[in-house]
Amino acid sequence: MVIGATGQIGRVAVGALARDGWEVTALSTGGGRDDGWPEEVRIARADRGDDDALAAALGDGCDVLVDMVAYGPEHARQLLGLADRIGSAVVISTLSVYEDDKGRNFDTQAEPDGFPEYPVPIPESRRTIRPGDTSYSSRKAGLERELLDGGDRLPTTLLRAGAIHGPHCRTPRELYFVKRNLDGRPRRILPYGGASRFHPASVHNIAELIRLAAARPGSRALNAVDPDAPTVAEIAAAIDTVMGVETRSVLVDGPAPSPAVGDTPWSVPVPVVCDMSAAERELGYRPVARYAETLPETVAWIEGRLAGGRDWREAYPKMFATYRDLFDYAAEDAWLAGRQA
Repeated sequence: MVIGATGQIGRVAVGALARDGWEVTALSTGGGRDDGWPEEVRIARADRGDDDALAAALGDGCDVLVDMVAYGPEHARQLLGLADRIGSAVVISTLSVYEDDKGRNFDTQAEPDGFPEYPVPIPESRRTIRPGDTSYSSRKAGLERELLDGGDRLPTTLLRAGAIHGPHCRTPRELYFVKRNLDGRPRRILPYGGASRFHPASVHNIAELIRLAAARPGSRALNAVDPDAPTVAEIAAAIDTVMGVETRSVLVDGPAPSPAVGDTPWSVPVPVVCDMSAAERELGYRPVARYAETLPETVAWIEGRLAGGRDWREAYPKMFATYRDLFDYAAEDAWLAGRQA
């Protein structure tokens, strides 16, 4: 059973599992079906927040439960309460659960000197933040803690995903450059010299990890990122290539001049790059996709959502709520004019 089957990762994972020989039940709130799924995939509808509805959908049980939308310790307890009907689980987590030796993490990055300095690459042995209800990251940490502690009852593989990319994303970071190209912007402003690296994670590579973990149950946390960790300048150039345009990067030493000028979704002062050797060792994992190879489908999806001049805030309301000043062209032009002067 795949919970959150019609989401960004779920669509690909359901197909990967079905083609690998699993009998898959695709569970979602709307009960939808992806055109790419084999016909034998079963469809179920339930709100995972409703314990009774989830238990009813689970029925007599499943060999593997894959959960795309578990966000906090309450969801871990929900799954553990059904452990007698689940052989093992694979649950999506996030690399934002990591903290550095000074206790800094993604929740502290807005503070002076608050951005974490992780080792490159980050191993799974890196300590994680304290579980809590204060943020997405602390809730994911609580989810992990409960599931790992309950590993004797429900063996669970937690996949710590990076900057997820691919079609159907509600907050695609690539929108930052795709829309600028569609709007004919000749220059883009990149802080930290364009060298920021925030490890991306293709839905295809995450689906491959899910497929492998389903066949090799265990209680573990593994990183889930691409084989490449391109810089933000390299990402911008790759998107230009896909769209057949030429633009110029204006590089800034240090942070973005303001939230409205150059603050890309990848802009970090130090590299955030993860180690994938544990997945290779424990699951026999080998990546099935590279960032540049999958970029055309991501760009095409974004272009389709913006077709006909559709307002990006309507097409991506969650993106707007997270990054409100992505396209303040007046502020950018004013800064560029001042820099030229």
